[in-house]
Amino acid sequence: MSAALVLAAALVRLAAPRRVPIDLGRDEAAALARAELAKPVYAEQRPPLWQRVLTWLIDQVGSLLSRAAQAAPGGWWGLLVLALAAAAVVVLVRWRGGAAHRRASVPQPLFVGRVRSASEHRSAAEAFAARGAFDDAVRECFRAVVRGLEERGLLDERAGRTADEAAADAGRVLPDCAGDLRAGARTFDDVVYGGHPAGRDTYQRLRELDDAVAAARPVRILAVDA
Repeated sequence: MSAALVLAAALVRLAAPRRVPIDLGRDEAAALARAELAKPVYAEQRPPLWQRVLTWLIDQVGSLLSRAAQAAPGGWWGLLVLALAAAAVVVLVRWRGGAAHRRASVPQPLFVGRVRSASEHRSAAEAFAARGAFDDAVRECFRAVVRGLEERGLLDERAGRTADEAAADAGRVLPDCAGDLRAGARTFDDVVYGGHPAGRDTYQRLRELDDAVAAARPVRILAVDA
């Protein structure tokens, strides 16, 4: 029997006429208590529904935290340390994701370090792919594409050129490959600067782009006098 029913039953006993037996059975007392609590005077004293729901939720959260504190090493202090550690992990993940997004959104140079030939970039790409390092293989393969265009005289050798700029310039002299060149530049930026992992399929698409660009015939761009 709940505390409210017990209290109501006691009130019923005190207020009952002398002709009603004081020694009531369990079921009789419960029935009288429910009848007593159903009176409007008790309903007027009850908290509103929203307050009862809020109280219930607070009790549930408190019970959950208490069980967690009992299970965590160190009790409440251990639970606090775990909560701070979880918050730190969330902040770190968001920071790294934001940093990767910022790196990907800022144009980055296509070539860095020592100048190498297209053949050297292709050999490096094949070696990386053989080891399963497809991120590095993608980087070297797209560099081989652009370096090959420079060696053919279809692109000028320009320091600091980005992958998008190289794709746009090459697309004007190789219009049949323009779409694939733009896609290759996006892949390069996503993998090298955006932190997106590459797979064998990604590398294979760039290998096919390299072959297609090497076989494509350029169109002559005529200068138009103003």
